[in-house]
Amino acid sequence: QVHLVESGGGSVQAGGSLTLSCAASEFSDSERCMGWFRQAPGREREAVAVMYSEGEGGVPYYSDSAKGRFTISRDNTKNTVYLQMNSLKPEDTAMYYCAYEFESTPCLFDSKWARYAEYHYWGQGTQVTVSS
Repeated sequence: QVHLVESGGGSVQAGGSLTLSCAASEFSDSERCMGWFRQAPGREREAVAVMYSEGEGGVPYYSDSAKGRFTISRDNTKNTVYLQMNSLKPEDTAMYYCAYEFESTPCLFDSKWARYAEYHYWGQGTQVTVSS
């Protein structure tokens, strides 16, 4: 069982920055996908950014709202994935969830990367609040 622990959420003003971190408790030698989803009240969980674990394989995927403002990165030695968020907007306010999958690799497919059902392991969430 993989346990994911997120950190780094908080409250910022519009235009500010935050960096989220997600550490996986158990290391998987298999190829894996790691990334971030978010869910605002009354809305469905939506993908923000995901990436593949190995070398240069695959290209990180970003949602349209994240492109140009957010950057996903990883540190395999720490089994940790990060989300650097810049130029934050009030509409970025949501609970942000770390997602992890090693039974398959949805992050390598255009048709799968944004489907939350493709990821079986989730963190508890970290709140991001952006005020105008």
